Amino acid sequence: MTHDAAPPVSVTRRRFLASTAAIAVLASAGGRAHAASLSGILPWQPYSATPPTPVVPGGWTFFTPAEARAVEAIVDRLIPADDVSVGGKDAGCAVFIDRQLSGSYGSAQNLYMQPPFANGTPSQGFQSPLSPTGRYRQGLAGLDAYCKANFAGKSFDGLSPAEQDDLLKKMEANGIKFESGDAKSLFELLLQNTMEGFFADPIYGGNKDMVSWRMIGFPGARYDYRDHIDKHNQPYPLPPVSIMGNSTWVRR
Repeated sequence: MTHDAAPPVSVTRRRFLASTAAIAVLASAGGRAHAASLSGILPWQPYSATPPTPVVPGGWTFFTPAEARAVEAIVDRLIPADDVSVGGKDAGCAVFIDRQLSGSYGSAQNLYMQPPFANGTPSQGFQSPLSPTGRYRQGLAGLDAYCKANFAGKSFDGLSPAEQDDLLKKMEANGIKFESGDAKSLFELLLQNTMEGFFADPIYGGNKDMVSWRMIGFPGARYDYRDHIDKHNQPYPLPPVSIMGNSTWVRR
């Protein structure tokens, strides 16, 4: 004796979300008799989320004034201004790095920081007992001491653009040694964080006015692309949107 297979059940995304919400409510209530089930609605309200706090430019939260001048000069050489974009300083890359170092990134809250510390493979990442704040503080002190010893008492920001570029190339190639910190490691960290600041959402302090997004045609955090999905090989015509949203989205 055989039985015909049951017909497939069509579950829409909305029904799935509603049923999932009902299960969550029942589980949180411990299956008590007064548990409620939700149907046809979602268990959240518009504007109830807590977005990231926008970075407010002005002042430094981690860098000393001397460190900030050096970092601003470095990010401007890593991303020099040209006819398509402002430089790293005007894009806010130094501000981005400063605020990141003042937060969980700087203190390595999300990194495993226990010994032993050995020279691993490149795929294993940086191995050090120092947090990013320690690496920056030690490395920038080493850079400043090197510059003053080799450029008549000048700091990095006091060098000519050609001298700055030459020094950065030597740091990248591991061609010089600092009294404190590692020149190559500092260069790699600065390059990584500068790129992050240049292309991250402006809410974090860099990418001022979404300059990098406009340069590469990235739409940002726009929520609806349905009118443009089938327009292949055509430039996206709308301006980019930050996580902070658009003034036209504000609830009246």
